[in-house]
Amino acid sequence: MESSARGTALRKPGTPEEIVERLVGGGPTLIALSGGVDSAVVASLAREALATDAVAVTLSGPAVATSEVDAAVQVASAIGIRHVLLSSDPLSDPRYAENPSNRCYFCRRHEGGLLREWGATHAIETYLDGTQLDDLGDDRPGLRAMDEHGFRHPLVEAGWAKADVRAYARRTGLPNWDRPSNACLSSRIAHGQAVTLDLLDRVGAAEAWLTARGFRRVRVRVAGRAARVEVDPTEVSRLMAPATVGPLHEALGRLGFASVEIDPRGYRSRAVA
Repeated sequence: MESSARGTALRKPGTPEEIVERLVGGGPTLIALSGGVDSAVVASLAREALATDAVAVTLSGPAVATSEVDAAVQVASAIGIRHVLLSSDPLSDPRYAENPSNRCYFCRRHEGGLLREWGATHAIETYLDGTQLDDLGDDRPGLRAMDEHGFRHPLVEAGWAKADVRAYARRTGLPNWDRPSNACLSSRIAHGQAVTLDLLDRVGAAEAWLTARGFRRVRVRVAGRAARVEVDPTEVSRLMAPATVGPLHEALGRLGFASVEIDPRGYRSRAVA
């Protein structure tokens, strides 16, 4: 059963057993696995439903933080699901590199195409991702692209929101149950500013510097040569402490950012485009 993510949510959340039942009989199935908890839960349920007919595929490339790929490898091992890494370069599409407001559409078209191409050579019959109800509130051009590629969204079909996903992941011991949500590195770059390999590398290095110092939720947003740093609101004071703020400015300066600003409000959820 294939369906659009925007019209299939149930009024009452379904049970994990009901999700598993819907997946049984789907034949060889590919799960697009990122480092996040949503796709990890789908991979876990698919593994339960399909055993060796389930395969998790993770895309790596210049727009994906290394930590995200590492998290996907860890969760796949914990689940016991077959795991494949594929290289992806959305910069090969100039429409993506131009960074329009619907950049995510071109990224997901590229990524979905790679997954379908791999699936076609491995007898895959069903394609799944980790979209859940809370993803549907914003304009999500990337979700539209995945719909066009025929991906099913089991969590939406079951009426699961983020809280349901995290509760299940915690209950079943998934290692990333409390991992903060993330997005590709290009989402840090202001629309209209070209996405380049060099800029993605510098953003990734800046965020890695912060995570290495214990900040769990990190964004280094870029406009021109200026960087604005966001961390969890509970950690802003630590970031602004003299022991950290000086080295932060030095580190990002070495990475080529002409100015560095710390957002005093911290990280705030926003639409991903």
